[in-house]
This record gives sequence, structure tokens and C-alpha cells, in this order.
Amino acid sequence: MSGSSVPDMQLLTPYRNHVLALPNRIVMSPMTRLRSLPDGSPTADVADYYAQRAAAGLIITEGIWPHSTGQSEAWVPGLQTEEHVRAWRQVTDAVHTAGGRIFAQLMHGGRKNHPRGRIDGSWPAGPSAVLDPDHPHLIDGTKGEPIVPRELDRTEIAQLPMHFADAANNAMRAGFDGVEIHGANSYLLHQFLADNTNLRTDEYGGSIENRMRLPLAVVDAVAAAIGSRRTAIRLSPGNPQFNMREDNPGPLYRALVTELDRRDLAYLHLIDNDDYPALADLRPRWHGTFIANVGENRSATTAADAERALRDHRADLISFGRAFIANPDLVERITNDLPLAEIREDLLYGRTAEGYSDYPRWQPESVAVR
Repeated sequence: MSGSSVPDMQLLTPYRNHVLALPNRIVMSPMTRLRSLPDGSPTADVADYYAQRAAAGLIITEGIWPHSTGQSEAWVPGLQTEEHVRAWRQVTDAVHTAGGRIFAQLMHGGRKNHPRGRIDGSWPAGPSAVLDPDHPHLIDGTKGEPIVPRELDRTEIAQLPMHFADAANNAMRAGFDGVEIHGANSYLLHQFLADNTNLRTDEYGGSIENRMRLPLAVVDAVAAAIGSRRTAIRLSPGNPQFNMREDNPGPLYRALVTELDRRDLAYLHLIDNDDYPALADLRPRWHGTFIANVGENRSATTAADAERALRDHRADLISFGRAFIANPDLVERITNDLPLAEIREDLLYGRTAEGYSDYPRWQPESVAVR
């Protein structure tokens, strides 16, 4: 790293669409960090954390549960109550004061978690009663043993779009610039799409049309509540993360993206995959703003990776995850070709500012010249 400026990078150029006016094409990817109060409100450290990273073209928050029955593990924040709205308003105000833009990611855990990892003590429920072998964080600070979730009944499924819509309305009242619906990475909507977690034989399982039914209903409910141009979605076609299996993702995701493309959304956020080239296959089917994540389940995304994806026309914007954790000034570091700080892995899921909002900005005297 030379420390010289690299202003010719496409990654550093502004981007504008019908709702977003971004100073650069660097997006902060959603990342669970477990800094919330017992009631699910974000702590004061959360406002500091996101405001420190406001130079990003766009920030997408960690996953936020829309309803307490969707809390994916202990200390994941919510957006259901007035207390949540007030607390998130502190976050959005801090980001906007720092010149940033921020979307709330709505993330329903579905089959994930344990009753002792939820503020309401509810038993997790998904499309089918299929065990999630992960060990979730519990309220008492331990890890829970895997349990078999309940199968959601039709009445419960019919209520889910309104849970998302209510949370989206709360997001707007909390000052967010928009909402990203989490349809990826093993959470509820991905569970309806995937082969091994959706074994239903009713109108929500089996065929491609049936598997898409709930995700599309959620998108439509949120768009009706806050407007399609404030509504976005994240998908991870063929992503095996957290014990998911999609044997032939191409036909389903081509159909899903084609349907979503008709809805005039703020953006599509897509995770690429080594086994299924999602960016190459699905980008031509999407005519709006396209955010690509090229580092998940791979080495962390670098500026060179991002620049290559932009110049190959595989995306309009690139989301960075791990690089933002230890580098609140990531945009400055990319702009000036500066080394990146290392993550303190043991503090990723702590309960305080340590290893969260206490990472320093670039300090030349503290980093050896390379």
C-alpha cells in the first residue's frame, strides 16, 4: 500500500437512482453484532458505530426482527415497539448528521433460535419442522442446543407480510431512508425458497411458484406500506451458509428476480456463489439498481475485487462486510490506498463498545509502512 490517492476508481464515483443519491459506490453490508438492550432496542453504541461509517455510499443495518416471534438469537435488535422506534431514531439522526444514508434490514429468523434466546420465549417456527443444527446465542450468555422448530400454519403465514409492513412503517418513523427485506442467508424467506427447509405440500411449497409466494407477498406488503422505491431485498441464491441447500437454484431465482424486477424496487442486493454464478445469471434479468456482495463465504472483499465487479458490469454498487468492522474510515482508506486494520474476532459479539465502536481511524504512526 503506497498511501497515494486513487481517484480514478469507479468504486469512488457517485451513484444516483430514483431514490438514492450516493457519493460513492461502497455499501456497508448488514452484519449481526448483538448490541441491543434486553427489550430489543439498539444501545447508544450502535449510533456511534454507524455514524462513524457514514462516509459509505449507503449503510444497511444489521438484521432487525420485525416481530418478536422472528428474533433469530438473543441480543438481535427489533423494530416492533415505540421504544424500538425511539432508539433507532437516535441511530438514524446520528448517521444523517454525519452525512450518511441508512436502510434498515428486516430479518425474520423463522426456524432459527431457541425460546431462551427470545424476549417473548416463543418456540421458533419455519416453513417445515426441520432442525437447524446451529447453536444460537441465548439471553443468559450461553449457546443453546439445537431444537426442532414448529411448522408455521397458514394463518401464521398470512400474518407475516403485515409483520414486515408494520416494521417497515416503524422504520420510516425512525428516520430510515428505506428498508431492505432479508431474503437470504438462511432466514425465514430463504427457508421458504430452499429445498431442505421447505418440505410443504400446500400452496407455499413444492413448485417454484409456491416457494416464491411468501417472499413476494412480503415485498408487496412492504412496498404498499412505504412505497416500492423505499423497498429493497437481499437474496443469496445457492448459498450453503447456515446449513441451507438449494440443489438447482437457477430456475427458481430467475423466476423470482423476473417477478421482483416488475416491482420498481430501490435495489436488489445479491450474494454471489462459487457453485452458482448468481451475478452473471441474474444481472441481465434486473433493470434497476444492483448491489453485489462478492466476498461472502470467500475471502473478504477488497477494493480490487469491487472495482473488477463494477468494471465487468456485474453490479452498480458493492457491499463490504468484514472490512467495515475494524475500519470505520474504510472509504478514506480505499481512497488513499491505506492498509486495513484487523478485526478482533473475540469481540465480534460482545456487549459493549469494545471491539465495536472503538476501532480508531487511520493513524500513520501506528501502522508499519509496507
